[in-house]
Amino acid sequence: MSSFFHSTPSAVKNLLGWKQGDEEEKWAECAIQTLVKKLRKKKGAIESLEKALKHGKDPQVYTECITIQRSLDGRLQINHRKGLPHVIYCRVWRWPDLQSHHELKPAPHCKFPYDTKQQKDVCINPYHYTRVETPMLPPVLVPRENHFGVPGYSMLHGNQQHRLPVNNSNNNVNVHYNPQGYPNYQQYPGGPNSPQFHGGPPRSPNPQTQPPQYNFHSPPTPPGAVSPPPSSSAMSLHSPQSNPAFNGSPFQQSPSSPQSPQVRPSVHMGFIKSQPASPSPSSPGSDESMSANSPQPKPRVTNTISTSDVSPVHYAEPKCWCQITYYELNHRVGVPFDCESKAITVDGFTDPSSGANRFCLGLLSNVNRNSTIENTRRHIGKGVHLYYTGGEVFAECLSDASIFVQSQNCNHTHSFHLTTVCKIPPGNSLKIFNNQVFATLLAQRVNEGYAKVFELQKMCTIRMSFVKGWGADYHRQEVTSTPCWIEIHLNGPLQWLDRVLTQMGSPDNKPTSVS
Repeated sequence: MSSFFHSTPSAVKNLLGWKQGDEEEKWAECAIQTLVKKLRKKKGAIESLEKALKHGKDPQVYTECITIQRSLDGRLQINHRKGLPHVIYCRVWRWPDLQSHHELKPAPHCKFPYDTKQQKDVCINPYHYTRVETPMLPPVLVPRENHFGVPGYSMLHGNQQHRLPVNNSNNNVNVHYNPQGYPNYQQYPGGPNSPQFHGGPPRSPNPQTQPPQYNFHSPPTPPGAVSPPPSSSAMSLHSPQSNPAFNGSPFQQSPSSPQSPQVRPSVHMGFIKSQPASPSPSSPGSDESMSANSPQPKPRVTNTISTSDVSPVHYAEPKCWCQITYYELNHRVGVPFDCESKAITVDGFTDPSSGANRFCLGLLSNVNRNSTIENTRRHIGKGVHLYYTGGEVFAECLSDASIFVQSQNCNHTHSFHLTTVCKIPPGNSLKIFNNQVFATLLAQRVNEGYAKVFELQKMCTIRMSFVKGWGADYHRQEVTSTPCWIEIHLNGPLQWLDRVLTQMGSPDNKPTSVS
């Protein structure tokens, strides 16, 4: 070790003393040397950094921002590895297991946080950032006895009564994703200022047509014009930084339920009970406007569920957060890969000792492989980086070719059609699952019956193809027509859904021998 530090400048040597974990020594040294070269241009910057590393854990000691100039793409290259500067130095000096900027949020007193794009400098003080904590998901309240189908019951708390919007829009969409994975909506019908985007009344879809087309290259549909949707949907996402189990058929949206009578919620023992709203005195249904021969309204009956009538079903984080299965066309290849690491890379290389955080598809053999599949496998390259943090799943395209994702959870969040296929170009990332969205939907579906809850199992599975896409813009209409693709099963949501279904019991419409 003495020979290692012999040729190392004293400033770099001092800063290496605070390195955390087993981060690669040579890479950490190069990262610190790069930073020292940049900070030497600013008087007192290196001393301020040493003070921050020495006293950063003490809340009584104030440490100022240590800044470097932001590059054109916002990233810093260290030994042929590119990364965001604040992530690099937080990994070196605080959290060696840090995987992405999505796991960090700036401290309130930081004046140059990374997410402020208008500033030319970015703060790399590791103690000016905190890690995003995984939010606690509220339990789903399931009746001990089968009350489903009985009107008037609601298991949601008052702040959960608002339903998430369901997309029925038939418009084309232009969507760009910024480096943080947030969409920038350009001008198109049904955009963020339209009623459809905010959950307003959507257009009524033609029951004979299939899901709408989302084509980045096609011009927007003029307001008021409805074009016939194609057989499947595909949407391209661009940014400066985003199974056979399904038999390849697109998910079907359930028809909208008939409009229910107006209800008003009232709180009873911590739950919501719904009862018909009384007409106002000036309404046509008031006592003054009713004729003597009109039938009198029936007495109002209120159904309530007490705390002893429900069972809370809690979310539990599994040891393996997801399982990945690899397919070539409609054939499964190899065995499923169980992911214990919160960050996993799926690539096209052949390392047999890749460990728990890498799934190498190049190792897998298939006697039925044709030349198209072979050529596609050669272009997978670095593949995709999946990471699970703060109850959210992100996908980052590391390959030189785009990847294509179909996630019902992601589509629901952005009010897209549920079968939309999102294109993630090289170097971009996209949030493909959010536990909070799933928890809200699950709590809502419990009140709608067993079948509605069971439908959510489709949301717990994500399909992703490499190099070749599928959908309306391609001659491949189904994912099983793509040469190389993977299916991701999210174990936490699936197990939670299983426990809720077990508590609910069997569905109401039981099959018979003649059904």
